[in-house]
Order: sequence, then C-alpha cells, then structure tokens
Amino acid sequence: MSLSAEIDIDVPFYDVDPMHVVWHGHYVKYFEHARCALLRLIDYDYPAMQASGYLWPVVELQLKYVHSASYGQRLLARATLLEYENRLKIGYLITDRASGERLTKGHSVQVAVHAATRELQFVSPKVLLDKLGKR
Repeated sequence: MSLSAEIDIDVPFYDVDPMHVVWHGHYVKYFEHARCALLRLIDYDYPAMQASGYLWPVVELQLKYVHSASYGQRLLARATLLEYENRLKIGYLITDRASGERLTKGHSVQVAVHAATRELQFVSPKVLLDKLGKR
C-alpha cells in the first residue's frame, strides 16, 4: 500500500536561527505537520487514536539534513506510510517547492500502546487496519 500526504510550508522568521537558516529542530515540527495530514487521510489523526483507546508514542526518529532552508522559502513536506502491520513507520521528505531540491529526509516509528493498561501492542490494533482497509 502506498499512501502519502503533502503539505506546503512557508518558512516563518521565528524558525530561523542566528545563522539565517531553519534551526535543525524545526524540521521535526515539519515532519509532524505532514504526519498529521497523512493520518487525517485515513481518519486516524491523534484525537481518533485517543478515542480508539490507543496511544501511539514516537519511539524512533531519524533525520538526514541535506541542505538548509531559509526564511521565506516555500517547502513541500511529504509523509509516506512505510509500515503499518506491527508499528507505524512513516517516511518524510522535505523539498524546495520551486526547484524540487531535497533538503531533509527521515522517518519516524510509532508503536501502539493500550491507553487503559499502558501495555505495548506487538501488532497494530484492528482499528488501524480497518481504517487502512477502507482505502
């Protein structure tokens, strides 16, 4: 299954550091915005996750900085579902909107935790599989 979502980001002034480039930590925020757009495609964004009785903490995050972004630059952030049967693994790519130049890439891994018992789920809950089956 190939499922992706894309969002536009206009780099705001407050995301830029003293070196006049986007501070490295803000790329995680851009990944998060794209991830939420992806999860909304299957109607399983964070409020729906919580309502289903599961929490999905991020347990792994990897980023590779290729080129820096700067104030006013228009970016495209894409999130792609890579794995979903035992965990959520989402890949990310941030590019310059105009040129397509790759700026940052990475992935995150989230695991399902039963909200009431705090027990780690070793397979993805049926609710996620059902949401993905409707696609």
